[in-house]
Amino acid sequence: MDATDRIAADAIWAMRSAIAEANGSEVVFACDVDADGAVSSADPVARGVQDMVAAPLANLRRGAVVIHNHPSGQLQPSRADVLIAADLAVSGVGAYIVNNDVTELVVVCEPDNAPAREPIDAEELGSMLDSGGALSELFPDFEPRSSQIEMLHAVAAAFNDDSILAVEAGTGVGKSFAYLLPAVQWAATNDERVVVSTATINLQQQLVDKDIPTVKQLLATDIPVVLVKGRGNYLCAKRLSELRDELSLFGVDDAQPQRSDDVLDTLFEWSRTTPTGSRSELPFVVPDEVWSDVNSDADHCSDQTCRLREVCFFQRARHEAAAARVLVVNHHLLFIDLALRVRGIGFDARAILPPFQRLVFDEAHSIETSATSLFSDSFSVRAVRKHSRRLRHERGGRSAGILQRVRRRGAEPQAIAAVVHSISATEEAADALNAIAVDRITELTFRFTSAADADLVASLLDAMRELRSRLIGLTNAIGDLLDDDDGDDQGPFQDLKLVLRRLERLSTLIESFDDMPNHTDRVFWIEIRRGGGASRTARFVSSPLDISDVMRAAVFDVFDTSVFTSATLTVGGSFGFWSGRIGLVDLPRGCRFLGLPSPYDYRANSLLAVPVDAPEPGGSEYQRFLEGFLSQLLSISEGRALVLFTSYEMLRTTSDSVRDRLAQAGIATLRQGDDDRARLLARFVEDRSSVLFATESFWQGVDAPGDTLQVVVLCRLPFRVPTDPVLMARTEAIEARGGNAFAELALPDAVMKLRQGFGRLIRRSTDRGVVVVTDVRFVNRAYGALFAASLPDTGRSFAPAAQVLEDIERFLYP
Repeated sequence: MDATDRIAADAIWAMRSAIAEANGSEVVFACDVDADGAVSSADPVARGVQDMVAAPLANLRRGAVVIHNHPSGQLQPSRADVLIAADLAVSGVGAYIVNNDVTELVVVCEPDNAPAREPIDAEELGSMLDSGGALSELFPDFEPRSSQIEMLHAVAAAFNDDSILAVEAGTGVGKSFAYLLPAVQWAATNDERVVVSTATINLQQQLVDKDIPTVKQLLATDIPVVLVKGRGNYLCAKRLSELRDELSLFGVDDAQPQRSDDVLDTLFEWSRTTPTGSRSELPFVVPDEVWSDVNSDADHCSDQTCRLREVCFFQRARHEAAAARVLVVNHHLLFIDLALRVRGIGFDARAILPPFQRLVFDEAHSIETSATSLFSDSFSVRAVRKHSRRLRHERGGRSAGILQRVRRRGAEPQAIAAVVHSISATEEAADALNAIAVDRITELTFRFTSAADADLVASLLDAMRELRSRLIGLTNAIGDLLDDDDGDDQGPFQDLKLVLRRLERLSTLIESFDDMPNHTDRVFWIEIRRGGGASRTARFVSSPLDISDVMRAAVFDVFDTSVFTSATLTVGGSFGFWSGRIGLVDLPRGCRFLGLPSPYDYRANSLLAVPVDAPEPGGSEYQRFLEGFLSQLLSISEGRALVLFTSYEMLRTTSDSVRDRLAQAGIATLRQGDDDRARLLARFVEDRSSVLFATESFWQGVDAPGDTLQVVVLCRLPFRVPTDPVLMARTEAIEARGGNAFAELALPDAVMKLRQGFGRLIRRSTDRGVVVVTDVRFVNRAYGALFAASLPDTGRSFAPAAQVLEDIERFLYP
């Protein structure tokens, strides 16, 4: 094709000049396209040698074009050209190839200029949920709910108007269909991606396996939907190949017998037939230790330059996600994606997810926790050794790793020896830092503050400076070794460059600890983690003090539509606490808040009970009371109970105490930690005479309707542990500005969590049961009124324990 057919004269002149300045080598241009489809401007963004140039994939708007020249004059796209073009196409960016004179042009892929958006018809969608609507035809027992239709209209408006919406939808409103119908309709009508993010696996499975197929049937659409998993769930063919090669050369490591040839050979055979490479589909058990050596991992992934990219399971999954129009993810994965975008990838390129502009957060009450975790940065001695082990490790008494492979490519032995020496020095420094932390920190966490032990802080910072110095020495040695790069973009030198970038980032993170006074928006702390046996590892963490700015930069200011929903977003009927914590206040574009109460009759079907003569929690008297009270209560209910704690120690002590007495009554005791969470919940649902003792994660995401669950016991008001470093820092920040940290943070946070625990009871309109709060502070402290005001209007029994037990028995057996 004649280049003038697609490129304006001024842009051709600019490209010729840039190519001439590069002495005829390859140059990559980022180009704008005018309304007529012609390239109107061309900015050089990368230059390389004649057969290789870095391909920029970030910060390009949909409809733009990337053009590069082939100095040879042969314009046939190479394998690398096609792969890069495929990545660009995900973002709607085109790819062209030209000769050095910019007279000839080949189109590898066309840019995608988004068409005008078509609004969705809320009235039509709402009618599907109304009496005699399409949903009632599919499910004759379906009961229309006005609150569900109201929520659907609000969500549709958020899509049509490019706005932000927050909806508290009480249990039974039917929020999933209320947001899925507009979301799927928008995706189908406008060919745009919509991301739906949840906090729990249970809800993800419900959406993908049940709700979305129903919605697609209602809308008569077959748009592709994908459940997106983290890359660690996929087998990496390259890592598996390298590990098998090492074992064939050096033999099995006696210290790691589970990494036998048999296990890896079985994985290899499976990899040749599996369409997904997903661990969840393995027909045999692979130990975690083995899987961690062969799964897809960002620190090991050379992405476009990988020699096995065409058979990469993770890349295959990414392409499926790119083709999908509805993507279901969890908050953890979403915030990894958003963190990458904020830190440089941009919002028009592919990060973990393909680019998107419409986002629905379900279970949005947990956003602050998820965002804080994923926008934190951390390192440990294990992280250092992970990188160094990739460079060089011993197997069967012989060296293996990247250094061994670059040696076979002709790298200078002296340069390799310098890297080996630097690796040892770096590992020694990392071990020394870890030893100081685990030997001198007596608690599970330590926060760097002006009030902290000055001698300990000085020792830690000195050790970190030494580690950073050793890391700089290692990165310099690797840089010298890269002078021997053989130019193979799929060889070990590319892997070496990847490790170099990771080590440079690690060095920058360590440096931030030495510059803490200039990072007042971060919380610097250490977590002591227990390993196998008596071993302990220190994890050094930098967390955001406040996620408001992060959320604005990552969500509120960039996405056309953001919808937040949960059954628990308010405290005392106000969205103020939740919205303030995530920065959803005073936005220039605003946010609509909508509260929709549950349609269930809590007054008739639930009883809230508090034994007012219980001792206050925290002492042995309360523990003795709790054990005796639970033995009687669970005998009356014949099991069928979920008992929720705020500490595992109290859970263990209590369950151990009542187990034998319950067994005598034919009641099985299930305890968190005794089995996998999913299997534990399945056993609880199947055994109607069982009791599940649980903490933390079981306060939400447990759905056991019917006779399985008729009693929920909340053994303590769920105030967070006051020693949590990030919570402490946030508490101090509130007090520093003259606020009341208990009223502004600790109390409303506990109220929201108690509402989550309360919500485990009534899951269907026919459910009936009792919620017992054994913490007497619920009634004898002034702040207890806020807890009570935040719960539905129920029947109540606030009385001495004996009377409460009688009231419960009468309620359960009328």
